[in-house]
Amino acid sequence: MPAPHPGQIREMNLSDVADLGYPLPPPNFPLVWSEHDEVELRSRLEIEIRCVILHVLLTAALGASREVTLGWLERNEIADHLTDDERMFLERRSGNIDEFMLCIEAEWALAWLLGIADELDPTQYVGDGLAAWAPNLQEDEPFETWRLRSPVQIRSAEEAAVLLDLYYCLDAGNAEAMRADAFPPGVTQPYVIGQRRWALEWAVIFRGDDHGDPPAWDEVEMGV
Repeated sequence: MPAPHPGQIREMNLSDVADLGYPLPPPNFPLVWSEHDEVELRSRLEIEIRCVILHVLLTAALGASREVTLGWLERNEIADHLTDDERMFLERRSGNIDEFMLCIEAEWALAWLLGIADELDPTQYVGDGLAAWAPNLQEDEPFETWRLRSPVQIRSAEEAAVLLDLYYCLDAGNAEAMRADAFPPGVTQPYVIGQRRWALEWAVIFRGDDHGDPPAWDEVEMGV
């Protein structure tokens, strides 16, 4: 579908940025997409697979066994979708555990795309109900069984693009505070904005002269 007008969306989002207590980005701050671009979302299956991978990583970071985590992905033929760093963490528990703990906010953003989360409020942390919605790894709930008990109402690509632009601007405010060695703006920790933006950058696909192939999860460009 045609992407919404980027300039109009940016103008609308800048009002929200100010209301949320974040600094406005400079006038030359890049737009996420261009006029006349097309926008779409990754498929429901792709989003669900990435959701359960993030859930498995969080569960592993909280101390669950290899059998419960990587074993579940292997039994459900999902392990091939892991990045190299994710696989190494699940196999050897090597890497930054704290980093994988933060991915709960990326999972929450993907749950929002699937219509499970009612809103993706930058002033709120992950909502209640995420653990109950996710597959029950301890009971070895099959992936397909989980999909059947978890009816989704996937959001429009246009709605997702609007929110991506907002989180892009908010992330820039956090980055500017970090460069200035100042306290971050907003009422949530910067990782909330960063993780949610990561999920949206991955899930929202733009088609146009300025866009290449959709990136893999670990290839998402997160510069500001």
